Amino acid sequence: MIQSQGQQTIMKTSGFSATVRAAALLLLAASPGFAAAADFDGSQLGLVWAIPFAGLLLSIALMPLVVPAFWHHHFGKISAAWTLAFFLPFTYVYGVQAAGAGLVHALLAEYIPFIILLTALYTVAGGIYIRGNLHGSPALNCGILMIGVVLASFMGTTGASMLLIRPLIRANDNRRYKAHLVVFFIFLVSNVGGSLTPLGDPPLFLGFLKGVDFFWTARYIFPETVFMVVSLLLIFYVVDNFYFRKERVLPFDPTPDAPRLGFDGAANFWLLGAVAGLVLMSGVWKTSVAFDVAGTVVGLPGIVRDAGLLVITLVSLGITAKSVHESNQFSWAPMLEVAKLFIGIFLTIIPVIVMLKAGVDGPFTMVLTSITRADGSPDPAMYFWATGILSAFLDNAPTYLVFFNTAGGDAQVLMTTLAPTLAAISGGAVFMGAMTYIGNAPNLMVKAVAEDRGVKMPSFFGYMAWSGAILTPLFITMTFIWFK
Repeated sequence: MIQSQGQQTIMKTSGFSATVRAAALLLLAASPGFAAAADFDGSQLGLVWAIPFAGLLLSIALMPLVVPAFWHHHFGKISAAWTLAFFLPFTYVYGVQAAGAGLVHALLAEYIPFIILLTALYTVAGGIYIRGNLHGSPALNCGILMIGVVLASFMGTTGASMLLIRPLIRANDNRRYKAHLVVFFIFLVSNVGGSLTPLGDPPLFLGFLKGVDFFWTARYIFPETVFMVVSLLLIFYVVDNFYFRKERVLPFDPTPDAPRLGFDGAANFWLLGAVAGLVLMSGVWKTSVAFDVAGTVVGLPGIVRDAGLLVITLVSLGITAKSVHESNQFSWAPMLEVAKLFIGIFLTIIPVIVMLKAGVDGPFTMVLTSITRADGSPDPAMYFWATGILSAFLDNAPTYLVFFNTAGGDAQVLMTTLAPTLAAISGGAVFMGAMTYIGNAPNLMVKAVAEDRGVKMPSFFGYMAWSGAILTPLFITMTFIWFK
């Protein structure tokens, strides 16, 4: 099962270096039995193997609230402890080969590509400083969010989030209540905005690789996207206007006014375009040149894409003036937090994804059988909610693939006869990633950047209170209109 998933998720979020891959090939040569262990049957696993993943999620949710100082200093060690809580028993029960194959797959096909793409986008976006001091108001903030929504489908939710979160916070730095600004930013820019093209969010890119037309989602979930964007902007305006009238705005804005609006480090916009181009190239370039690393397929397009992303990161660091990074208060702390937490998530999630891939023969059979109607046809409403709920807590890219394949896996059929089902899968994976901090990678990164800038963000459950109260009614309404 891991080998199949590796083939399906190889293009998931982008890149890692050829040097790392070469080292992995040497490791494979030293351990020739790993490849055979990659085809592991998820139906053999019980739900007990999901405990470390659940434990890590609960740690992320509760420890910053219960023991904030301890969490702040030791979250990396806690992530590592839960990872070992999975790998050591798994190695003992199923052997070094199975554990090694899973580790290689999670690192090479998922985590390292994921973290290098985020690093590239974080670095490039951090090299662009929007000069001038916008004075935050409900109308202006709505405008910034709308710009982010438009950009997200063209430069990815991560790129748009990293470009605009700092200007949004800076524009409102003389306001007392700012957490709600970041919460709605995560809803709109980090998630909903990426719903219209394969460049916007990893699940849609995987659909593109499986044969879904580039503009299919723009045509078939455009009404749902407009509904979400308009509804959230209206709700945001009401909420922000309430706080704007309630709070006492500081008499002096901490950010001095600049002579005019503009961009410093504007050359990084070209690098953002290059990142998008590399991701798109890796999806459309077809070649048989590939390497099998312990059951994980590494293709030449991925190597080129990964090398390009690393070069772009270095070029951005080289051409960006120190003053730009200082103006942006650029630091590596948010990136390090995401890297340490997500390595635990990507590794402890291994058995959960494998069990999902086992389909009706695995422990999640009740979930998978509940999405089919009595006559055997797929139920779009159930696909929407099943894909969405799992995407809120698991990685939304492989979750999308699980339900894409459960619905038949034929892109031509799904785009036509079963279009409502594919729309439900796409909407669930993208929209409901906003339900938790870990539902989509930019969520946690935006939270980390905001906290680094002094914004007191809601806890894990505090954020879910916001998302549950605001997003759930919208999803229910959407279900009755489009997915019934």
